Amino acid sequence: MDARIQFRVDEETKRLAQLMAESQGRTLSDACRELTESLAAEQRKTISHDTWLLEEVNAAFEKFDAGEANFVEHNDAKNQMEARKMKIRNK
Repeated sequence: MDARIQFRVDEETKRLAQLMAESQGRTLSDACRELTESLAAEQRKTISHDTWLLEEVNAAFEKFDAGEANFVEHNDAKNQMEARKMKIRNK
């Protein structure tokens, strides 16, 4: 079932928005629907990324708790990252 969204704007804002939507061959309702769908799509991406990140963090803690973690000193990690960057730049 579709949901209905209502909000208030002043008459001038509504008039100008309708003119813009009409100039693009769509209704103001269509434009609002597209914006809402776009916002929802972005939120889905955020939720998906947050879920992935949580899984990665939990896996890292499980590895740590199992004594399987491999720690790298800060300077070593920094040098490894620089080497990777140089390799990419030189391609």
